[in-house]
Amino acid sequence: MGPVPDGARMIAIGGGKGGVGKTFLAANVAVCIARAGYEVVVVDGDLEGANLHTCLGIPPPPRSLADFVANREEDLVKLLVETREPNLRLIAATHANLASAQPGHFQRVRLVSRLRQLPVDLVLIDLGAGTHPAVMDYFLVSDDGVIVFSPEPTSIENAYAFLRAAFYRRMRLGMMTHSVRALITQAMDQHNERGIRTPADLLREIETLDPGEGVRFVSTVRSFRPRLLVNEVRTAEEIKLGFSVRSVCRSYFGLDAEYLGYVNHDPGVRRSVVARRPLVDVQPDCDASVYLQRVAHKLIQGLGAPGVGPELSG
Repeated sequence: MGPVPDGARMIAIGGGKGGVGKTFLAANVAVCIARAGYEVVVVDGDLEGANLHTCLGIPPPPRSLADFVANREEDLVKLLVETREPNLRLIAATHANLASAQPGHFQRVRLVSRLRQLPVDLVLIDLGAGTHPAVMDYFLVSDDGVIVFSPEPTSIENAYAFLRAAFYRRMRLGMMTHSVRALITQAMDQHNERGIRTPADLLREIETLDPGEGVRFVSTVRSFRPRLLVNEVRTAEEIKLGFSVRSVCRSYFGLDAEYLGYVNHDPGVRRSVVARRPLVDVQPDCDASVYLQRVAHKLIQGLGAPGVGPELSG
């Protein structure tokens, strides 16, 4: 098949902390989906620490997303780089201007529009770490947003920070009136003077201010369904961590998050990174590769039957 009716489907892979395996997961999941017959473009969204090309075994491309951000290239098709997989292409993030690496708001809007227009089935974005507005925007406008974390206290803490930032930004963008958007901005400060400490507190304040916006707030919460993935698990208790985070999402944020799955710790992961080849290519039958394939299968459910999209020009 070609692109979906509203353009290419977009999946963003993010997380609050660097080093949790987002890029490794993005590279391997992209390969799995491409091998299922879909036309895939995987985008390195980390302009300040680009290394997705390395995980795919590609030398640093001379042209990348940085050229789009710097207004040197408007046509994303010209930034596509072939990979070893026939159905998989890369937009790298090499050679960024570190003085102003992140695109501004209007550039982000333009970039998302251009990504949607690519003649492919799926665009998968490997986000940078943290909660920069660019990271949040790519995560929120995607059809699916995957939050990756590992079974470490710092990683879990940063995953909650990422969720909180995504939640409040989504709610603010979903409201219609300036007064309610200002209230949400105020609530983003955990020590705000109004005493808003939880989303439930915020909802009560919004309902008092504007009942109609309160209804819209609840509807926006219900439509926000982040997906959770635990990487580098070693024990059964660590596998259960995904359910625990999902439970917190429901009780604290009121979000119906989905536990997408987990990928176990495997010494072959490091060897594959050193070899600059995806694990599903180097050791396709190891446990971690099997779990990566399961994650990819869940992500393409509802996408439709696979097929080769229109030939790319340029």
